[in-house]
Amino acid sequence: MEGRNLKLETDCGPIDGDLEKEHDPKKPLENSIDCREKSIVENINADQDAIAKIQYLSLEHGMDKYLDNHEQDTSLRKYLGVGVHWVSLLTENVLSHPFLVLRWQCQVYNASKCYHLHPFTLLPSIVHLHRRQGLTTLWKGMGSCLLVRGMSYAIDDSVSKLTSWPKELDSRMTLKRFGQHVLLKSISIGMMVPFHAVSLVRTVQSDIASEKTGLLDVLREGGMRLFYWSSPQKGRLLPAWALIGPCISIGITKYLFNLLIHGASTRMMRRRIADLHKNRGRKFCDQKLDNQNAELYAGLIAMLTTEVIFYPFETILRRLQLQGTRTIIDNLDTGYSVVPILTNYRGVFDCYREIVHSEGFSGLYKGFGAMIMQFVAHVAIIKLAKWIVNQIVQNMSNRSSSRAIQPYNLDGISYNKSSTTLSPSISSTELDVTSLEQYILD
Repeated sequence: MEGRNLKLETDCGPIDGDLEKEHDPKKPLENSIDCREKSIVENINADQDAIAKIQYLSLEHGMDKYLDNHEQDTSLRKYLGVGVHWVSLLTENVLSHPFLVLRWQCQVYNASKCYHLHPFTLLPSIVHLHRRQGLTTLWKGMGSCLLVRGMSYAIDDSVSKLTSWPKELDSRMTLKRFGQHVLLKSISIGMMVPFHAVSLVRTVQSDIASEKTGLLDVLREGGMRLFYWSSPQKGRLLPAWALIGPCISIGITKYLFNLLIHGASTRMMRRRIADLHKNRGRKFCDQKLDNQNAELYAGLIAMLTTEVIFYPFETILRRLQLQGTRTIIDNLDTGYSVVPILTNYRGVFDCYREIVHSEGFSGLYKGFGAMIMQFVAHVAIIKLAKWIVNQIVQNMSNRSSSRAIQPYNLDGISYNKSSTTLSPSISSTELDVTSLEQYILD
């Protein structure tokens, strides 16, 4: 009996062990916990990947928005830079005309006592002219000057089309093409000399002592003076051949000198802008706008340098062109009276000797103060236009930057706030795992 009982006990031992293994409650709980933990980790990783993708897309969208705003800002600056360039052209051709009137009246007046070498002596005369003749007294002859400039451009274009000579310079131009360009300019200057002389008369003559003339009179008188090559019968008026030679030589020399100074100034300005960008480390810069600014200031430097150096030659040419025309001008010594122009020069060298002998070397620079006023006003208008442009660009940039979409701060949403959709799911699973572990321990 004992042996049987022992055998039964030994036989039942492994059976009971298998039953215990089959009915052990810890194993399925551990498996379920592992599954829940694995799913939680996978959900967290998936949520983090989604957050990273959303952050990347938001940052990329913000960068695209920034680049779009930068492109809009660059295009706006380009158009406003073109506007500044047109303001400079308007100032050079229209707004500078009153200073040209004062300057040319001083240059042709051989008997003046006040040379007006600086602007301060011109101010009382300007005030007196305005009081006596009105505000339009310094705008006389502007129509004829614009007509002559338009005719000069038209002649350049016509000669270029007839001869295929280049009317504009190019950096890759050969020496032959450059010579053709210089020849084209010489022909244009020579053909326009009589019309410049008539335009000078219309510009310097006094309104109260002369009759009003039209634009067609400028064309008629200029054509008559161009085709009459012999010495005219009226007074001391010089023939066309006596004026065309000096005007072409001085005009071409002045044009080439202007090109030389303009090229050197442009290179210096561009090098300065490049160094400025390099020192400041600017990543975004509009090369076209910088080139426009460099061309603008280089043109001003070239024009000022050329006018200063060739001022005495222009004084001689103005007096030769006006001689024998019986022109009456305003007396800029006082601003109240008018005076006739009576000279008897036989040519360029005779004019130079007479001026230096009777008026001194400073007589070649009569009216230099008017030119100083002209360039000061020109620079002031350009500075004002650029300031207005900068203000418009800054306002537009501030508006575009305030409208830009900022990237979402998803880190704070996912990890700092427990009331979002991600945090409750994690906290609930943690509670379930904790309750299961407590049940197992029990």
